[in-house]
Order: sequence, then C-alpha cells, then structure tokens
Amino acid sequence: MFTRSSKWDVKSVILVALIGILMGIIYTYGFNNIYNLAKFVMLPTGYAPVMDMIFSGLWYMAAPLAMYFVPTVGSGVLGEVIASIVEMAIGGQWGVLTVLEGLIQGASNEIGFFPKKSHYEKFTWKSVLIGAFCANLGGYIPQYFIYGWYKYSTNLQVIMFIAGMISAIIFDGILVKLITNSFDRALKPKLDID
Repeated sequence: MFTRSSKWDVKSVILVALIGILMGIIYTYGFNNIYNLAKFVMLPTGYAPVMDMIFSGLWYMAAPLAMYFVPTVGSGVLGEVIASIVEMAIGGQWGVLTVLEGLIQGASNEIGFFPKKSHYEKFTWKSVLIGAFCANLGGYIPQYFIYGWYKYSTNLQVIMFIAGMISAIIFDGILVKLITNSFDRALKPKLDID
C-alpha cells in the first residue's frame, strides 16, 4: 500500500525531488519542444506570444503533483523549484529566470491549499482549481513586466491572459486532478499525518 505522508522526512524530500526531476525533464524535452514549434508556426500571424500562455498550464504541474504525494506546506514550492532547476541545468531556454518563475509558480499554486493542512491532505477539486487559477496569476504577472507584454495591444494582452487561465485550469487543474484520482484508484493510498 502506498502512503501519502504529510511529514517532512527523507522519504518525502526524495519523493518531491523525484517528481521535480521527472517534471523538469518532461518540461525541457517534451513541453518546450512542442511549444517552440507551435510558437514558430504562429509567428506570421502576430499571435505567437499567445503560445506562451497556451502552454503555461503544462509548466505548473510539478507543484500540485508534489502536493498530492507530500500533502504539506512547501511541497509544491519545492517540487516546482526542483523542476525548474533541472529544466535550467539540462538546457532549458530561459536560463536562470526559470528558477525564479518556478519559485513564484510553486508558491502561487499553493495558495489553493494554504493555510489549512487539511486542504493539502484532502486534495479536493476546489483546492486544485484555485491553485491553478493562482498559478496562472503568479506566472502571468511577472512575465508581463519581464518580457514587456505591456507593450502589446490590449486585445493581445486579454487573449494571452484568457489563454493562460484556460491552460492553467485544464492542465494544472483538471489534468492533475484526474491523474491523482487515477493514483487514488490504483494505489489506494493511506494518509500518514503527523
């Protein structure tokens, strides 16, 4: 039987690290390559920046997966930061900025679960979707200034924001919850709380 532990111990740290490493590899060699191709195809349309937000929900997934397996404060931040460090280390195209974004996205994703430990442990649809919504804000706002999105037309900015929200809800929210529901059915985890 699989045990979800809300205690920070060596096993929990290793589990979150493994999730972060796996997601960092998936981000770099999976999502980033598809994103680059899609953005290249969209260049002639003038809407290539929208690809940044269409793919954004995929890059937020490490945090809620880490919070599912280690349902305690900080696991989402740690999982997303490790994923971003791995992504940067193996050739991610955004360099050290990836780590800053991972920290912000992990922390904002935890807002859906914080401050009650029971929210982490229950891992409800509500917590996951609020986390996804907040992760989108945490991803969009700094990039708006870092990448100069404020220079874009209002129309493009609105489309980007809406695309990011839909992406976060679908990938970081719904997809993650369906994945964790599958784990619940297959592993029938026991919760070990302190």
